[in-house]
Amino acid sequence: MAGSNFVDHVKVLCRSGKGGAGSAHFRREKFVPKGGPDGGDGGRGGHVIMRGNAQMWTLLHLRYTKHLYAENGESGGRQQSSGASGKDIVIEVPLGTIATHAETGELIGEIAEHGQTIMLLKGGRGGQGNVHFKTSTNQAPRYAQPGEEGEEFYVVLELKLLADVGLVGFPNAGKSTLLSVVSAAKPEIGDYPFTTLVPNLGIVEYYDYKSFVMADIPGIIEGASEGKGLGIRFLRHIERNSVLLFLIPADADDIKRQYTILLNELEAYNPELLDKQRLLAVSKSDLLDEELKKMVRKTLPKIPHVFISSFTGEGIKELKDLLWLNLNND
Repeated sequence: MAGSNFVDHVKVLCRSGKGGAGSAHFRREKFVPKGGPDGGDGGRGGHVIMRGNAQMWTLLHLRYTKHLYAENGESGGRQQSSGASGKDIVIEVPLGTIATHAETGELIGEIAEHGQTIMLLKGGRGGQGNVHFKTSTNQAPRYAQPGEEGEEFYVVLELKLLADVGLVGFPNAGKSTLLSVVSAAKPEIGDYPFTTLVPNLGIVEYYDYKSFVMADIPGIIEGASEGKGLGIRFLRHIERNSVLLFLIPADADDIKRQYTILLNELEAYNPELLDKQRLLAVSKSDLLDEELKKMVRKTLPKIPHVFISSFTGEGIKELKDLLWLNLNND
């Protein structure tokens, strides 16, 4: 199934290269019996580098990668020739990828732009050759520096989708259907819970060639922050969204209560999510006549809302206008 190709969390053992040893060589040529030290420096060890790639959307290529080892630097040579540096390892990752130290939890860096690079592990410095240790009192130093050891530890790579609007709702609320209507995305759609098992992204076109990105997040259920249902596995993808669009169907028993449950789950996962702009779309509103809409409107939470129907197209234009207004409300 295509959905299984979406991987947003991997743990890899990384090791940067060891620096090459400096050389303790002495110049030896015909007619120059005591030519002095000419040992070159060792090359630096290879770095482990993370680089952003806008053409990628998953960490699938790293799923079965157990370790990433950069090359060691080469030793220095005679005639003050430096050893070659070890080859770097460059890890291509999607935009929105965060790297952390697995043991300490320390943030190493995050990728937000195409081509952006972050050094995860620095290669060891090469040792200096004996030519650097020659002094007036020590004309023939017989020692050189060894290469510096590289670094080695587990790195956790975590993908948080970069989207302008995040769809929040219970399973089977119509999120995937809405995304398929407002964008060219073709998520799997079915009349049963948990149809969406991985996040989906869609580009929503607006007027004058303007557009914004919408993310369909797998449905949340009550207790998700405690691990129920799909748990909090995908809630990380909401953290980068500018606007949260709550989608609740018109035939729900209590729209305001469902909104409160969703809000509580987000707060339990990360209280900072409540600082984001929140909008409400009442889906499947083709089931309601104008009189029922007036009654329902009185019970809705006090946030901007719109009645929509992905089946008839009702309210879709108003929804796009509302989203664009909030995305550009500086």
